[in-house]
Amino acid sequence: MRTELSLILDLITDLPLSMRAQRLVRTLRERFSCDAVGLLRSEGDALIPVALDGLASEAMGRRFVLGQHPRLAKIMSAREPVRFVPGDPTPDPYDGLLDQRWGEPLPVHDCLGVSLYVEGRPWGALTLDALPDRTFTTRDITALSAYAQIAAASMRVSRLEEDYRSLKLLRGMQSDAMASVPHDAQIVGQSAVMRALLSELDVASDSDLPVLLLGETGVGKELFALRIHRHSPRADKPMIHVNCAALPESLAESELFGHLKGAFSGAGADRAGRIEAADEGTLFLDEVGELPLSIQAKLLRTLQNGEVQRLGEDRPRRVNVRIVAATNRNLTENIKSGRFRADLYHRLSVYPVHVPPLRERGGDVLLLAGRFLELNRARLGLHSLRLSQATQQALTSYAWPGNIRELEHAISRAALRAASRKTSRDVIVTIEPEMLGLDPDVIGQPGYQGKGLGDEDVNADTGRRASQDRLNPGMQVMGLRHATDQFQRECIQQALERHGGNWSAAARALDLDASNLHKLARRLGVQSPA
Repeated sequence: MRTELSLILDLITDLPLSMRAQRLVRTLRERFSCDAVGLLRSEGDALIPVALDGLASEAMGRRFVLGQHPRLAKIMSAREPVRFVPGDPTPDPYDGLLDQRWGEPLPVHDCLGVSLYVEGRPWGALTLDALPDRTFTTRDITALSAYAQIAAASMRVSRLEEDYRSLKLLRGMQSDAMASVPHDAQIVGQSAVMRALLSELDVASDSDLPVLLLGETGVGKELFALRIHRHSPRADKPMIHVNCAALPESLAESELFGHLKGAFSGAGADRAGRIEAADEGTLFLDEVGELPLSIQAKLLRTLQNGEVQRLGEDRPRRVNVRIVAATNRNLTENIKSGRFRADLYHRLSVYPVHVPPLRERGGDVLLLAGRFLELNRARLGLHSLRLSQATQQALTSYAWPGNIRELEHAISRAALRAASRKTSRDVIVTIEPEMLGLDPDVIGQPGYQGKGLGDEDVNADTGRRASQDRLNPGMQVMGLRHATDQFQRECIQQALERHGGNWSAAARALDLDASNLHKLARRLGVQSPA
């Protein structure tokens, strides 16, 4: 009853989606006394985690394609809860990803899931997983049906609240709640700097102002340019991508502005340029700092007058194009050296946006690693691919000079090495730090903050333990989850001893349902006193 009341109270409380979803999975994990609960949103042919409790951090970054995960596909194809009993050979997407307090990674032994429908349409799924056998009962299956209705109502309330906040923002009212709106599938990140960046892009997207994306190589500027376009009034029009660094100077003018037949040798027909192709839409000029000076002057005229003139043509053509440019160069330095026009720079940088490097995004590195792990798991045909705890520490301690591109290559390289060492008995393949091939001189570079998800320090637990050790010499401080389990184990054992091994009496003394006490005891390894 208390569980239902808690979830219902969340329905009538104004909460961001991320907070409401996290409270939901945490509450359900306690209610069903299981090891992990996941809330996943349907997106095309895949399920995307919205909130997880009891799973590795990198699992939040994974994208579970239904065609590759038969358990999730079966859950989504049914309207009633689906249970996969212990011994079911169907692979579980969370094998090896559950809490590592058990020591070596273990496969899931008991699984329960249900699809969620919002306003009659499939929204996603709830999944419950447990390592011990026979954790879930027939009563749990019935109860999950009811909780699924509450979960669906909760997601519907979140969507209505977000629609209302979006409407207020469009009307010019101030709101900081847009950070809770689900991100585009390709953009992975929950750190404070990423939430601030996406909020900034929401503001920029709704205008026609030129945007200049600034950032190091490999930070994913193209994805953010695509997000600006998709969230703009021009979203139903084309977005044309021009890699300025790959344009030969001899062909750059023709590529951008087009030409008439016979304008130069080899021009066998009239051809529209990239700018015309983007008419009414968005033109993305990637690596704009590489444009030749001669082309810069002509591009400036297009921005000033809204006109393009094809090579060999006398009259200009009108175009209506929104410009998004990106560069990893310091354009102000290029202006001083005469390699970039100051007037073009000021035209392009009406709305400058800095894309942070990966080393400033803290725990996002694990989410991105999760996305690349899932891609490589499918590519290599592996049942399960995971990171060891030491590897997670290595990833969060590295400064990533090559940013997301370097991370992607490191994970792909490590996945291949790990797969080559697996034996026929290795259902769960684990990546160890030495498989990453990272430069040891880059680890722990000055300036790296080592922040975790939501700007929580990934080393905070280590720091707290060190602080407590100084306050309590000789006292070994354990992790919060481990300490909680030990406390619960002692309480159950004491209650059983006090009541002569009577489980029903012990459950009443602990204010627990008897079936929940049995499940909790099995998970904690508590047995009746002899």
